[in-house]
Amino acid sequence: MKTIITIGSKTYNIDLAKPLDISIPLRASKKNVNAWYVEEPKVDTVLSIAKGDAVNFNTFTFNPHAHGTHTESVGHITKEMYSINKCLRQFFFTAELITLAPEKHLKDFVFSKQQITYLMEDKAPEALIIRTIPNTSEKKSKQYSNTNWPYLQTDAVEYIRKKGVKHLLIDQPSVDREKDDGQLMAHKTFWDIEGTIRKDCTITELIFVPNKVKDGPYILNLQIAPFENDAAPSKPILYKID
Repeated sequence: MKTIITIGSKTYNIDLAKPLDISIPLRASKKNVNAWYVEEPKVDTVLSIAKGDAVNFNTFTFNPHAHGTHTESVGHITKEMYSINKCLRQFFFTAELITLAPEKHLKDFVFSKQQITYLMEDKAPEALIIRTIPNTSEKKSKQYSNTNWPYLQTDAVEYIRKKGVKHLLIDQPSVDREKDDGQLMAHKTFWDIEGTIRKDCTITELIFVPNKVKDGPYILNLQIAPFENDAAPSKPILYKID
């Protein structure tokens, strides 16, 4: 199912029959990936065919930021409500996948500007996808609360923004440090809070990129659940460029 897609002034050949799903599904289970000190997702079975009802009818309780792959708008860090459903209006983007190993910095592990500059110097994608190592399937069920995960240093995010990246995706619960007293410098830098706020830009967290997916250029299809909220569950899909 090969097709030609036009992004900007360029055309790309992709095979729609060969999607590379880099999302983590949400499950009502203690084994569901989790962060931010909340309980696991819950499901309330209202109706069940197995119990004699006509249909299956379940109510889920979950938090988009804590329980799986999600995409955020700048409304995540502003007083004014910027809905992800209104901020994300296009869904196909040129993308670059890179893999980073965290570096020791004081008591933390971080991803530095030097690392990203080395991998991105001659590239200018609309979306940047960061896979971090070690990269095991445990990421799909990891309990991240109180783990002090590795994060992006502020100058690294500034570099990414100045490269023109509008959509940043990472396999950690946040681009920022877990406990930073609410500074959120990576978020604020990416969305340029102190300058001209980039309302059409997004951050996607808690993705999972299998090791078989090689670093390099792709076409990204970034789909979200249509929530009027600062964040929504999302399903980013990559396509190889022929």
